Amino acid sequence: MEDLRLFIYRNFTVEPLFGKFKNPQFSGYDDISIPPQDFDAIIWFYQLPLDATDDGALLFIENLKNRLDLFLGYNISATVILFTLHRFFYVSYQDSSWHLSRSIADYNNYLYSLAEKHRNFKVIDLSKFAEVTNPKPLIDWKYYYISKMLINPALSGTFHEWFVKQLNAINTSRKKCIVLDLDNTLWGGIIGEDGLEGIALGTTYPGSAYKDFQKGLREAAAHGVLLALCSKNNETDVGEVFEKHPAMELKKEDFVAFRINWTDKATNIAEIAEELNIGTDSLVFIDDNPVEREMIKKLVPDVTVPDFPDQPYKLKNFLKTVYEDFFQIYKITGEDRIKTEQYHQNARRIVNSRKFASIPEYLQSLEMVIKIEPVSSFNLSRIAQLTQKTNQFNLTTRRYTETDISNFTKNGALVVCASVADKFGDNGITAVSIIKKGKNSQATIDSYMLSCRILGRGIEDAFLKALLNHLYRNNIKEIFAEYLPTRKNMQTELFYENFGFKIISQENGTKKYRVVVHNEYRIDPCYAIVSNIGKTDER
Repeated sequence: MEDLRLFIYRNFTVEPLFGKFKNPQFSGYDDISIPPQDFDAIIWFYQLPLDATDDGALLFIENLKNRLDLFLGYNISATVILFTLHRFFYVSYQDSSWHLSRSIADYNNYLYSLAEKHRNFKVIDLSKFAEVTNPKPLIDWKYYYISKMLINPALSGTFHEWFVKQLNAINTSRKKCIVLDLDNTLWGGIIGEDGLEGIALGTTYPGSAYKDFQKGLREAAAHGVLLALCSKNNETDVGEVFEKHPAMELKKEDFVAFRINWTDKATNIAEIAEELNIGTDSLVFIDDNPVEREMIKKLVPDVTVPDFPDQPYKLKNFLKTVYEDFFQIYKITGEDRIKTEQYHQNARRIVNSRKFASIPEYLQSLEMVIKIEPVSSFNLSRIAQLTQKTNQFNLTTRRYTETDISNFTKNGALVVCASVADKFGDNGITAVSIIKKGKNSQATIDSYMLSCRILGRGIEDAFLKALLNHLYRNNIKEIFAEYLPTRKNMQTELFYENFGFKIISQENGTKKYRVVVHNEYRIDPCYAIVSNIGKTDER
């Protein structure tokens, strides 16, 4: 956009506002001579004098209309951008006088009527810029008196960024698709663990904030923005929310692509782009998890990844900013309104797989630390809680109370938990294993589970390797394990098999395994293991 050649009509000093464009030219103050012909856009940037009385301002507006009528006689074919009048400074001496407000409104309405009559005329509402200038003042009186600058020169960069977005909207240069996470993004909580009735979505806060967020997304979709889902989840759980939750504003048909699985999101997002036949630079990825956001920034850098708000009550303004920054369009066409349906048809034709070899490099960059602790009075309640609520990555889904956990330890079982931290912060205790010791060199993994919020980074493998290494160093080399299928833990069905355990029996979906450990497992150096149940700082 900086290559656009601009000619600006003005009655103030506005050179700093347009200084990043290629050789912009400016009229003299209050000059409306015929503009040069070799410009891409003509800017009409007349504003109320800051020292005008009410009568003087009313007269100025009337004269401005006359000037504009004269300007229309030039029959300009280039794009003409008309900035609305904004009251930058005004002292009201009587609250009952509305003449000036009405006159400003009438003038701005006149601009909109011109844009309706002339296809090359576009109107930009300058009051929207005034909304984004805080905390810097809109006017710096020092520069106004020295150089007749209307807008604070310290806001020149802010103005340029904002103005380019308006030009993008005028030129229909917008992103195409919002790719959305689900848990703690479209609703509060985790559907796989909190259940249908436990997620925050409804008429009371914080559920009301998520509901309004969905309403805003639905409205964006109605104005030509494609919506896609990319979530690490069980598809049946997600389907239940869409089908049964009474507060869901978005429906499945509002989305043009779905990736509800346990594949890394970089791969899923690349597939979504290919399925929709659009570039990854047309995507905006919205996810509450900073690790997932950083992964996309590194592996699919063309995707736009805004920071997600830290509180649900900020979602409404967040979506407004996202829309205005990346999806604002000057005029919605009939094609825009049926775009979602068009993509529903096209999406089914273009499904392919793509894998990224740079995932290990990304994992290394996270600086992950897995801290393994034995059960104690400090973590007992959390360990019991995880056995009660973890559904998705839980090999046996056995529920235990604090008393049960205490009894295990009294009987010699190894009960451990792991907290996971990386450069973005500490996830806290998010993994648990209960290992019952058997005869001689045998042991059985009774329970093995991880919170879904740390899945997708290989932590499930690293944690298990650390546990098996600890057992090996304590002369326990024959390990048994079990998979008990549930409706929600399907993604773990092949976990032990992929790890190297051998099936020793199988019945009605239940699998029993055995592995003999001959050597310590090598743990990828991208995971720093700090273990208080054995050797520390293992790598």
